[in-house]
Amino acid sequence: MARRAGATSERIVGAAVRLFAAKGFDGTTVQEVVEAASVTKGALYHYFGSKDDLLFEIYRSLIGRQMADLDRIVAARLDAATTVRQILVSLVETTARSVDETAVFVREMHRLDADRMTTFRAERRRYHETFRAVVEQAQEAGEFSAAVPADTAVLIALGVVNQLPTWYRPDGPKSPARLGAEIADFILAGLRP
Repeated sequence: MARRAGATSERIVGAAVRLFAAKGFDGTTVQEVVEAASVTKGALYHYFGSKDDLLFEIYRSLIGRQMADLDRIVAARLDAATTVRQILVSLVETTARSVDETAVFVREMHRLDADRMTTFRAERRRYHETFRAVVEQAQEAGEFSAAVPADTAVLIALGVVNQLPTWYRPDGPKSPARLGAEIADFILAGLRP
């Protein structure tokens, strides 16, 4: 039964992602989500109290995957260059696989209520601070140049990745892994001692 419940909520979220990406949050009705997910309104409201809850779930799911990947990579305690490379490739791959989710969230995040916005900011801050700590520690150890502050390097890297939904196409010439490696090469070139 738990597997079926998970499948139902995933269908609802998947339908919401597709519709929000195509029509926007305001342009999508609950009835359209229900029809696209092939569920009843009762089923939708069983899992999600509102359309806003769906929007937050889209974000929560995406950042949850990205944080789990980041934590796994950092816990491996590899050298700094390998760690930065793996962080960026993983982030690009996750973002590319979730390009509609990312686009929806970037475009609609201002709709979050104050409590959810606080949660969003705390999770994004934790990601940023964890990534920045990798760069700072490598700068202090002399593995990376300190000419560019760690915060700036991380903001540039995350800024590029956050813009993927505006220009990345899954059917384009570069795989997410290749694109991630190229972004990592660019960032690492700027950090070389």
